[in-house]
Amino acid sequence: MKKIKIKKLRDIPLPEYRHLGDSGMDLINAGDNILIAPGQRALVPAGIKVAVPDGWEIQIRSRSGLAVKDGIMVLNSPGTIDAGYRGEIGVILFNTSKEPFTVARGMRIAQAVLQKIEKIEWIETNRLKETFRNGEGFGSTGS
Repeated sequence: MKKIKIKKLRDIPLPEYRHLGDSGMDLINAGDNILIAPGQRALVPAGIKVAVPDGWEIQIRSRSGLAVKDGIMVLNSPGTIDAGYRGEIGVILFNTSKEPFTVARGMRIAQAVLQKIEKIEWIETNRLKETFRNGEGFGSTGS
């Protein structure tokens, strides 16, 4: 288990795993109630700052229940909390439904997942190894 320092900015519970085996911790709306109109987005404060270690990131992902039941998704999913960021975590929620949606204070709004990051060192070349797929683009499998 990776230990990460966290600072609460408001009187809210710390993010936690809800069930044994969960990969994501729930983030909550730590601010006031926010109304998101259909087709609109809002930045929702999570009320915490974290010190992600170098070589790691926290990914912010949609909650499946909000997505399927209410059409509420994390807009830039997955969002990334980099090791160098020390500001308050905010979650960009988007309302895909035809109905306004109220994000109530204390509501679980997203999942936070810790991920190891590998750094890239580019090796420039004039030729890449051929593959079966080669240059076939998006939708190349026919679906």
